[in-house]
Formats: sequence, structure tokens, C-alpha cells
Amino acid sequence: MGASILILVAAFVGLMALMLLFFIARYKRCPSDKILVVYGRTGQGSAKTLAGGAVFVWPVIQDYEYLDLTPISIDVDLRGALSKQNIRVNVPSRFTVGVSNEPGVMLNAAERLLGKTNDQIRDISKDIIFGQLRLVVATMDIEEINSDRDKFLTNVASNVGAELRKIGLQLINVNVTDIQDESGYIEALGKNAAAKAINDAKRSVAEKNRDGSIGEAKANQDKRIQVSEADAIAKVGEAAAQANAIDGENEAAIRMAASNAERRQKEAEALRIATSSEKIQAAKALEEAYVAEQEAEMARAKREKATLEADAIVNAEIAKRQLEIDAEAKAEQIRRLAKGEADAIFLKKEAEARGIQEILNKQAEGFKQIVDATGGNSKEAVLMIIADKLEELVKTQVEAVKNIKIDKVTVWENGGGGDGDGTSTSNFVSGLYKSVPPLTDLFNMAGMNLPDYLGSKEEAKNNPSADETTTVEIIEPES
Repeated sequence: MGASILILVAAFVGLMALMLLFFIARYKRCPSDKILVVYGRTGQGSAKTLAGGAVFVWPVIQDYEYLDLTPISIDVDLRGALSKQNIRVNVPSRFTVGVSNEPGVMLNAAERLLGKTNDQIRDISKDIIFGQLRLVVATMDIEEINSDRDKFLTNVASNVGAELRKIGLQLINVNVTDIQDESGYIEALGKNAAAKAINDAKRSVAEKNRDGSIGEAKANQDKRIQVSEADAIAKVGEAAAQANAIDGENEAAIRMAASNAERRQKEAEALRIATSSEKIQAAKALEEAYVAEQEAEMARAKREKATLEADAIVNAEIAKRQLEIDAEAKAEQIRRLAKGEADAIFLKKEAEARGIQEILNKQAEGFKQIVDATGGNSKEAVLMIIADKLEELVKTQVEAVKNIKIDKVTVWENGGGGDGDGTSTSNFVSGLYKSVPPLTDLFNMAGMNLPDYLGSKEEAKNNPSADETTTVEIIEPES
């Protein structure tokens, strides 16, 4: 009997130990980089979320799972997004998102992202980012996107962050790498259409907001009136049923009805004020839209004026440059013609020089052959050359007096003949031809002696001259 009790005690202790271990195992601690999601019968809605700390997860009626807080990097290569000016731009960027650990947002993450992988979360986030990024680009000018990058990132963080919070994510970082304009930033094209589209959109949004606010206010007013009337009817009926028994309840009902009437009056007055305020705000929104449209039109006019002035300046610069190019082309043509003429003259002179050099070379070769033929005696070689040219020399002597024109010759003489056989007149004519330089003089001027067989100065001296008393007057005809 004692042994049985011990066995029962031991079994009970073991069972309690197992139950303790089981309960310890169900006590879940949440790491700092994760979110613990307890779902099932939690008494706090669809799930209970915990960022840090620990919680006991009841078996059977509850279960748990973790959400990873590790940041997720997403490459968003936005292409062809329409800006406020209807100009398509490319906005390649990188977004870093992660599961939010804010109390209100963690429940969204538990409801929409529990059990999904990082790739699935990345795809869902990418779709949201694409849509919101296009929306932000559509509300800004290209100048604002490029110059005021802080404003652009603020708008992106505001729009994208608000949408991501709906699924339990938070935007950690936005990095826009580069912004490009596919159309070459032709701002004049489409600016008017962009401003008009934006103003129409603003006007439509303001009208829709106004209609929605008015409808909502009317619905709330009807609801409050109907509820108040139902309460009053119920309370009046109850007061009538108990009128004979309790007079105090009747008075209370009357006071309640009066209070409800006063309350409805105040609610109606508040509704009237709210409706008036909404209409005033809608009117102000329309007024601001009209002012923005007017400013956009003025900016467009200034930009078109600047474009026209720029076109005129560019055309003038092009014309100026064309004149400079034409002048340079003409100058280059003149320089090339002058260079061509100079080259032609140089080649001509060079050819003449080569011709003269060739002639001199041939003459030198001929003179060398003549000297070689005379056995190296240069004087005999010269005589051979002169002998070859003798006919031309004699012809030159004859040509010297050939063309002398004598109109008349007057001769005074002593009446007798000279010492020779001829008369004075014949001697005059003979002496006239002798006045031409003889060959001996030509040879002497050349530093050579005439051979004896061709005559010498001694023979010339032995010939008596004409009578010295003869006087000849030669009168040449007037030209």
C-alpha cells in the first residue's frame, strides 16, 4: 500500500514537472529584431503583437509566429513618369523599408504580412512605391524635382510612407540616384496643357470634397434628428404609462425633452456653421486654383517670350558664324591658289635650272672631248672651236656695216689719186670696211693670238692708208 502511494506521488510529481516544462516552453520571448504575433483567441482582436519582452502563449487556443524587422532594399527604376508639366521623366531610386514596430501599425503587419517571405513583401511594397512615386512626380515641376530635392524626398516619404503603413511597413530611407528627362526638357511644349489639367484636377477635387462634406453633414444631421426623436418618443410613452403613478417621472421626461430640444437646436446651429465653413473653404480653394492658373499662364508667357528671344539670338549667332566660315573659306581658297601658283613657279624655275644645268653639262662634256681630241692642248682646242665658229664671226663683222644707211657722201680731195692704185673715194670705202674690228683684235681681247694663216697685225700695218687730205662727210637720213 505504501509503495502504491509512493508511485502515485512520483507520477503526480512527474506529471507536474512535465506540465511545468510545457508551460515554460509556451512562454515565448520576442527577440529585438523580430515582432511576436500571437493569434487565435487573444481577446484583443485578430492578433496580439509584441515588440520585445515575452508573453505566454496558451496551447490549443493560441499560436504564435514571428515577423522579421530586417530592412528590405527595393530598387525602383521608374521610367516615363509624367511630371506636372506633362514631361516624361525617369526617376531611378532605391527604397529601404521594414516592418514597423509601432503599436498601431504592427497589427496591420500581422494581418497582411504574416507568413509572407521577404521577396513577397518586396513585391507588394514595390507596387505601392511605383504608384505613389508617379503620383508625387505628377504633382511637381521638373525644376522642383531637380533643385529642391528635399521637398521631393519629403513628398515621397509622406505619400509612400502613409501607404506602406496601411500594410504594416515603414519607410526607412529613400535614395534617388539620378533624374533624367526623356524629352530633352522642352518645357514650352505641354506647359499650357499641364497647368490647365492641374487646375481642372484641383477644381474637381475641391468640388468633390465639398459635395462629400455636405452629404456627410446632412447624413449626420438626419441621423441625430431621428435618434433624438426616437429617444423622445420612447421616453414620452414611458412617461405617459407611468403618469398616474409617478408625477416626478413626468417632470423628468419634460425636462429631458426640453434638454433634447435645446441640444438639437445647438447641433443644428453647429451643423450650419460647419456647412458654411466648408463652403467658404471650397470657395477659397477655387479662388486659389484660379490664382494658380493665372500665375501659370503668366509664367508660360514669360517662358515663351524668353524662348523667342533665345531663338532670335541663336539665329543671329548662326548667321554670324556662317559669315565667318565663308570668309575663312575664301581666305583658305586664296591661300591655296597662291600656294599653287608659287609651287608652279618654283617647279618651272626648277625645270629651267635643270635644263640650263643639263646644257652646261653637255657643253662641258663637248669641251672635254675637244680638249681630249687635241691631246690636252687647250689653245689648239680653242682654235678648233673658233674655226668651227669662224663663219658666224665673219658674218657678224659683215652684219656690223650692212645696215648702215648713208644719204650722201661729200669728198674733198687734192684732185690727184693716192699712193695706191685706187682713187680717194675707193680708198674711203675700203677704209670704211677696215674700220670694223679685224679678227686679230677679237682674238687679242680673248687673250689669244690669231694663227698666221688667218692674217696678222703686221700685214695690216704694211697696207698704206688712204690720202689723209680726203675729207668725208656722212650725213645719215633723218629718222
